[in-house]
Amino acid sequence: MKFVSPALALLASSSLLAVSPQEEKEAEFYKITTFTTPQQTAMEVGSIELLPDHKLALGTRRGEVWIVSNAGADDPAKVQYQLFASGQHEVLGLAYKDGALYATNRYELVKMIDKDGDGRADVFETVCDKWGVSGDYHEYAIGSRFDKNGDIWVTLCLTGSFSSQVPFRGWALRIKPDGTMVPTCSGVRSPGGIGFDADGEVYYCDNQGPWHGSCTLQHLVPGSFQGHPGGNIWYDMAPNMGPRPIDPIPEAFQGSRGRKEARPGGDPDRMVQERARIKELLPPAVYLVHGKIGNSSSAIICDLSNGKFGPFSKQLFIADQSHSNLSRVFLETVNGIKQGVVFPFRSGFGSGPIGGRMDEEGRVFIGGSDRGWGARGGKPFSFERLDWTGKVPFEVHEMHALADGFELTFTHPVDAATAGDVKSYSMRAFTYAYREQYGGDEVDEVIPQITAAKMAADGTSVRLTVSPLTKGHIHELHMDGVKSNNGEALLHAVGYYTLNEIPKK
Repeated sequence: MKFVSPALALLASSSLLAVSPQEEKEAEFYKITTFTTPQQTAMEVGSIELLPDHKLALGTRRGEVWIVSNAGADDPAKVQYQLFASGQHEVLGLAYKDGALYATNRYELVKMIDKDGDGRADVFETVCDKWGVSGDYHEYAIGSRFDKNGDIWVTLCLTGSFSSQVPFRGWALRIKPDGTMVPTCSGVRSPGGIGFDADGEVYYCDNQGPWHGSCTLQHLVPGSFQGHPGGNIWYDMAPNMGPRPIDPIPEAFQGSRGRKEARPGGDPDRMVQERARIKELLPPAVYLVHGKIGNSSSAIICDLSNGKFGPFSKQLFIADQSHSNLSRVFLETVNGIKQGVVFPFRSGFGSGPIGGRMDEEGRVFIGGSDRGWGARGGKPFSFERLDWTGKVPFEVHEMHALADGFELTFTHPVDAATAGDVKSYSMRAFTYAYREQYGGDEVDEVIPQITAAKMAADGTSVRLTVSPLTKGHIHELHMDGVKSNNGEALLHAVGYYTLNEIPKK
């Protein structure tokens, strides 16, 4: 059966919530279209995959899989839904290959085929179910699409998000094409999303809690330890991983908590210290700063549209279920370690984004729910589309770490008088305590001085000289005074750079 969205219901639903001034500004450049979903279900979208003929597959927290047609049409009332499968336990991962859909649910990776062509799956084959399930409500399993080797990655939440009561809770696994399960990374706590960058490297979002002062974007390097030791008890069942890592020291942060002055000769923060002690420990690529960027990070979306989504080609967009927003991440590799900056990007989604996917036309499809944690959007669930309007916002395009500061590039030429004035900028640096207690405040504050702002000849980049740079700290840069050549202020005048490594040159 197909359900067609009524246009009147769409118009009614779109006027329920007030729009903030910032959302109005963002909408000039990126427009949100809200779809009406079938009344027969609560469309709590947990995953989205692209299908042939411009169709989509939506996996839901209610255990359903829906096929969506016409979601890219100019008229949102043309969208159609076909129920493909039901009866699973939270479909938080979908992948498509050779006419089959693969769903990651809480207890298995399952292959689904519509053999008779009636639009409903009639063949279900378990590909892998080798990880444990205890029945705890928090034992989510987040699945990827196929990687460049043909594998599907699965990140498994801890039991209750605090401990690992059944095998491989707190791990990232790879499922080979033949169904073999390969334990790949330990240290996972509470994953909210998984995805790839433009080079096919794999990342997941972890959420604030024990050993995580904030939500983070984590690089899944095979053999790495991602920070939470709860799942390390299963190393005996993962001989391919080698010896179990040393556990992190459990006491609370011992650094110069809350210091307001710069500390050019100070002790490194706990994460830096533990990285030196635990060779497998990989730091977060980017801290998704708690309360400022979001509180519950989820989908990871890479822009592979070749400019159809605007000027941010190959950058990542990170959804947040709690703040109902998307943030933008630029990554680079310094001394062999991933790190980068996160900027606010687009707020105002109807519910709490969980599943997200960009198609080849640069359209971002987003869906989610507010169940469990609430969401700023205000709706219990939503399915929406984000489109670039064709107008380029004035933003920082990239932020690169240098040996003595940072280089900023912009989406428009900048005004030399403001961009070349150190008074247009301010910076603070801080970290989070790497400790077993839940979350934590921003600590060990450092106030760097910006001593020079040198414009490039082409007028689109600025080199900031900063002292001190603090390894392991998040460097929060405000650019309120910077204007474009046309006198525009930055649409988002703050960025948060996670400085895991300081370049040697």
